[in-house]
Amino acid sequence: MEYRCVQCGFRIKTLFVQYSPGNIRLMKCVNCKAVADEYIECELMGLLWKSLVGFLVLDAYRSLLVKKPEEEWATSMSISSIFWIYRKMLMDVFLGNYMFLCSFLFAIRSLLKTSAQFSRFRDLLLAVLISSYFKILLTALMVWEFPPAVIYIIDLFVLSSNTVALKVITKSTMNRCIGACFIAHAIKFCITQAFA
Repeated sequence: MEYRCVQCGFRIKTLFVQYSPGNIRLMKCVNCKAVADEYIECELMGLLWKSLVGFLVLDAYRSLLVKKPEEEWATSMSISSIFWIYRKMLMDVFLGNYMFLCSFLFAIRSLLKTSAQFSRFRDLLLAVLISSYFKILLTALMVWEFPPAVIYIIDLFVLSSNTVALKVITKSTMNRCIGACFIAHAIKFCITQAFA
């Protein structure tokens, strides 16, 4: 493995020395005298939790956009009707994503013929969360008015991005990755539409 300094691009032998689990010392570049790669200290689980929260918040906003047309958002809504809307939205988000994840893992096991160990599961989850970055386009709907079909176009972008991430992680064929992602997204869509 060849490592390079992120500051100057100079070749280095190693990025860190590990004294014990969780106790590392970052190496300095001999050329620029800076830490060769300070990003090694970025904790994967912190990134996973932050990505998960962002994913769920954007999914909740998407659910709100799909479920409630503008004419139903009246200023005189009662507290109970607001509570009912948010309860349905949260159920939609958590149940839909739970079914998505279950069907995604099942489709990976059956179509890609791979078994998901715990570390592999974490990598797959992180790949799905990060590859769903197109959901950030939903924030544009807060500012500008778009037709409702834009939400489904964003969903197609997310599907294609998830497919590419799955192909990179599993090194499987594109057709199988498309099948696995499509099955998971279709089940999530059906589940969320059933509770509409």
